[in-house]
Amino acid sequence: MAERWGSCEASGKSSWSRSGAGLIIRARPRSYSSAVDGRAGIHDYGSDIYTEAESADDTLANLGPLARLAGIWTSGEGLDIHPVGPGSEIDGPVIDGQEHRSFVERYELHPIDPQKNGPQLFYGLRYHTHIVKPGEVETFHDQVGYWLWEPAARTIVHTLAIPRGQVLLAAGTAEPDAREFEVSATLGSEVYGILSNPFLDAQFQTVSFRMRVTVNDDGSWSYEEHTELRIPDRGGLIDHIDRNTLVKIGDPVPNPLAAATRR
Repeated sequence: MAERWGSCEASGKSSWSRSGAGLIIRARPRSYSSAVDGRAGIHDYGSDIYTEAESADDTLANLGPLARLAGIWTSGEGLDIHPVGPGSEIDGPVIDGQEHRSFVERYELHPIDPQKNGPQLFYGLRYHTHIVKPGEVETFHDQVGYWLWEPAARTIVHTLAIPRGQVLLAAGTAEPDAREFEVSATLGSEVYGILSNPFLDAQFQTVSFRMRVTVNDDGSWSYEEHTELRIPDRGGLIDHIDRNTLVKIGDPVPNPLAAATRR
C-alpha cells in the first residue's frame, strides 16, 4: 500500500488495466456491488462457536473464484499513476500533477492448508508480489499476504502488508465460479480496515482501498487498485492507481496436506 501509495510522492505506483506501459490513463474510481461494508458477507454459523468445520485436504480444488490465481505470474506492463510534488523522483510523464510510471512485477500465489476459526473455514493462497522499475534491480514495491475464500459466506478476504509500516484487511463477496470480483477496505473500520505508522497516517493518509480482479479468457489475470490518499498540501482526496495484467510462468506448490496425500 504505502509502498505504492503512502510514500508515493517519492516512489509512486498505481492501479491497473490491461494496457501497456506506455499508455496514459486517467482512471476514476468505480463502485461495484461486490464491495463489503462490514455487514455484507457474514454467515450465521450458529451458537456453537468452538466445534471446527470439516475441510478437504486439497486447497486448490476448493478455492472458489481464487483458483485461477494460483501459480507464479509475471508482467512487464504494469502502470502506476500517482501524485508528485517537490522532491519527487520522476521517471515517467507527468500529466495534471500525476506521474505515469511503468513497472515489472512477479506475483507468486501458493495454496495453504485449510484454516479454521471454529466453524468458520477458509481456503487460501499465500502470496508475495515483488516489483521493480524496468531495467533495475532495486525493489520498488514488495508486498506479502493472503487471499482467502470463505465458502459459507461467499466472501473473499485479502490481507496486505508492506515493509513501510502499513497493513490492510479487505473483503468482498463473489460466487464460487466468478471470474471478476472486488475487495475493499476503509480507514476506521473495525473489520475491513487500514492501519499505518504515524508518519504515513499524518502525511500520506490512506483513506480507502479498492482492488478489482478480472480473470481473462486467455488465462491471464488483471488487477486494478484505487487507493484514496489524503495529503496535507493537496486539496481533496488523491486517487492513486495501480494496474497490471499477469501471465502465468509457473505452477503453484500444493499445500502440505494435499502433497502428503499424493505420496
